[in-house]
Amino acid sequence: MELFELYALFTQCNGVSTDTRNILPNSMFFALKGANFNANEFALQALEKGAAYAVVDDINLKKIENNKLIIVTDVLKTLQDLAGFHRFHIGLPIIALTGSNGKTTSKELLHAVLSKKYNTIATIGNLNNHIGVPLTLLRITEETDLAIIEMGANHQKEIELLCKITQPDFGFITNFGKAHLEGFGGIEGVIIGKSEMYDYLSENKKTAFVNFDDATQVQKTQSINHYGFSTKNNPAANLQISNANAQPMASMQVNNIDIQSNLTGSYNLPNIAFAVCIGNYFNIPFETIKQAIEEYIPQNNRSQWTKINNKNILLDAYNANPSSMQVAIDNFCQLQEPSKAMILGDMFELGTASNTEHTTIIKQAIETKIPTIFIGQHFYSNQIVSDTVKYFTNLDDFITHLKKQPINNHLLLIKGSRGMALEKIIDFI
Repeated sequence: MELFELYALFTQCNGVSTDTRNILPNSMFFALKGANFNANEFALQALEKGAAYAVVDDINLKKIENNKLIIVTDVLKTLQDLAGFHRFHIGLPIIALTGSNGKTTSKELLHAVLSKKYNTIATIGNLNNHIGVPLTLLRITEETDLAIIEMGANHQKEIELLCKITQPDFGFITNFGKAHLEGFGGIEGVIIGKSEMYDYLSENKKTAFVNFDDATQVQKTQSINHYGFSTKNNPAANLQISNANAQPMASMQVNNIDIQSNLTGSYNLPNIAFAVCIGNYFNIPFETIKQAIEEYIPQNNRSQWTKINNKNILLDAYNANPSSMQVAIDNFCQLQEPSKAMILGDMFELGTASNTEHTTIIKQAIETKIPTIFIGQHFYSNQIVSDTVKYFTNLDDFITHLKKQPINNHLLLIKGSRGMALEKIIDFI
């Protein structure tokens, strides 16, 4: 079947499904394969549950006479091709973003701002990979004014592929940090991989949004049409943002309007500034931008404040890498509370840099003199003896310890990689 023929069928459907547990009636089911599953085996079940068509790549299904089965060479590539065809056909402005840290927060803030004026869709959660991006694009309808597409990557050429599918008109990179070092091959590899976004924008004469306080961003976008902000009086910036600080909540001033967010940490200031800058570019009044940002409440264990048993807890257990861990510790240090403690979990996907990066974080924590508990094999195997730190090989061992020796500090930072599941600690504090 030709792509345009498949697209004609797609336009008659009610969206796309990929999971037989959540089949949309009259949807087009794509039988994707993974390391531990093959959805070709459930294609007929998807049709029984209400899917209009099932796109499959198991040639054995050809034996079944069912005109609702669409046989293709590669289901994933077909999904990606269909998403690109739909994006080209629908033709609305698309803003793409990537970066080592702050992608999802920036996306959510930007969505909140742009939705004040436009019918806007954005990536749901962190569905930002080679499957999630096509699924987001296929949610676009004729009524959509703008789309915001978050792009994640853990190796080079991934952003290049996602840009080819998405064909963004605008793009920005939140930052370049020490994330997925194993896949990218070090920090230089991270910069090259993330900058595939800039390569696409440059080659296609599109526009980049830029943090003019980030020297790497400035250097990488010199030859691209760009529009950006500065919180540090950089005269080259299009938009000047002042009084940017976080004590503990991130706030700033633009055009004599104070914006007070519900996000903690100085590391969130650029995320907010991107939303302010892009909202201004799309002609949204600063008062409306202020309202959108101040209404946004972070969720999913991302820099969330919670209070339990008279303890204020900064829960940032969604993800961690050396860059985000360092700025989280720096931010926690400057919070004005004498009784503080940190609970830090292992950082994953660091490859050969793992020992060095975990040791660096241990040294940083010791230098702060804040009592710190490290959890996980990576921290445990690189431990440095100090009166202010303790080490546990896993979460269960720490929870057992916690039941016997409760934490008495009034202000806590809990941060670690998603796989550490440090949010479980909350139930025992």
